[in-house]
Amino acid sequence: MKALILDLKPSRFIATKALAPLWPGAYFGPMAPLRFVERERSPLPGPRWVRVRSRLAGICGSDLHMVFLEGSLSVSPAAFPGRAPGFLGHEVVGEVLETGLAVRDLKPGDRVVMDGSNDCFSMGIQPPCPACAAGNRIVCHNAAEHAGEQPAGGGWAEEFVRHESNLFRVPPGMSDEEAALLEPASNGVRAALRAAPEAGEKCLVIGAGTVGLMTIQALRAARRDLDISVSVLFDRQGEEAMARGADRALAAESLFAAASRLAGARVYTGFRGNRTTTGGFDFVCDCVGSSKTLETALRCVRAGGRVVLVGAGLYPMSIDLTPVWYQEVDIRGMRSHGTEEWEGERLSSYERVARWVRDGRMILRGMITHRFALADYRRALTLAVARDKRRHWSLKVAFEFR
Repeated sequence: MKALILDLKPSRFIATKALAPLWPGAYFGPMAPLRFVERERSPLPGPRWVRVRSRLAGICGSDLHMVFLEGSLSVSPAAFPGRAPGFLGHEVVGEVLETGLAVRDLKPGDRVVMDGSNDCFSMGIQPPCPACAAGNRIVCHNAAEHAGEQPAGGGWAEEFVRHESNLFRVPPGMSDEEAALLEPASNGVRAALRAAPEAGEKCLVIGAGTVGLMTIQALRAARRDLDISVSVLFDRQGEEAMARGADRALAAESLFAAASRLAGARVYTGFRGNRTTTGGFDFVCDCVGSSKTLETALRCVRAGGRVVLVGAGLYPMSIDLTPVWYQEVDIRGMRSHGTEEWEGERLSSYERVARWVRDGRMILRGMITHRFALADYRRALTLAVARDKRRHWSLKVAFEFR
């Protein structure tokens, strides 16, 4: 099978980091960690494993961080055992080709999406850890101990193999495009429900990329009467955000001014332009996750409010955390998807998205703006990180397998 893999040997990492400032093509060069390879089909690892043929796979920001070596080896996740080489791509819908003898709920021809990997259930660990028992397998307590035992293939490969517990059957009537977006949409659901929105609250979403738009839709689906503002970079993003549930888009306005105008905050300016507020939004979802956006979120939320860190980068941050104690602001992190309670019912993030799509509360159509063959990965990845989004409207770029 043809596949994109990431080989993070120190020699490849160091050579590419050194060359990239002089030659941007180094990320796709012969010494780059990213490699386009041909691999032999591996046998199913056990009786409850499934082989899947990829149909459509999105390019996620977390994959791009890895491809373009954006991060630091001093962050917490870097201390865990590594995977070399690693298969990329987790926003994928595929068709079941083969099942192990003990698989009962899937059969060849079923469409499925990837739902995590390396958890207690897929590794046969009993009893499961507290996270897996609660349905939050993405933060399995035992995952790092088996990090080197990655199943073959990923979304950026013609085929992949996964344990049946790591696959979610696509509901009838859902298109491949919608199914490929179930994973990022689940991120939005988890972000929205981690925010615990209350009726009539005023909220701010920072960032209108894929996950930002998913978070907006999930917030609107959870609470129809929320007042949702979104910070965007340009008008096209704002139009997309309002079409998917935001009340307004803030393209040019300072978020401090917006907190004053929309949420009754009082803005104070101190030494050398140092600004903060009293009052402000009830909660903020930071879907960018930079030092600047998180610090702004902490200062534009009211005392006792909530900030959900949705976007993330693999680098240490240097920010002012004084609002956490001075204004008793609550920071809530989220990794991706899991199991959440809403209106007295506990469902997995995937099940929640599927239900809200069925009921018309979330619209996933129209979010994949560009499709490429896997062999054309250089153009696909370059477009996915295009800095000039006004010119290159690449909301979600995907690999299409025919």
